Amino acid sequence: MKKIEAIIKPFKLDEVREGLSEVGITGLTVTEVKGFGRQKGHTELYRGAEYVVDFLPKIKVEVVLADDIVDQAVEAIVKAAHTGKIGDGKIFITPVEQVIRIRTGETNEAAI
Repeated sequence: MKKIEAIIKPFKLDEVREGLSEVGITGLTVTEVKGFGRQKGHTELYRGAEYVVDFLPKIKVEVVLADDIVDQAVEAIVKAAHTGKIGDGKIFITPVEQVIRIRTGETNEAAI
């Protein structure tokens, strides 16, 4: 099993969710996060005063899935989140040792 964490632009969330649904992924977790990479923030004007926005709003999508569909899920995320502009995001893939569904006690792939 693997855990995919994708940091994407907020307006791409629906497209990513739909793309993951198309490859058979039924559950995911979404968190509103802030951060920056090469974008390094930007300057905005508010009530006549200029200020720097260091951390940009992003969305973190997390999903745990079986090893055999990881490549399909990554491809779906990349396709849906891609704009071609800086700040499209990143995908992190890490191994998951064990999953336990609290309600039923099911473990590992049965619990996904």
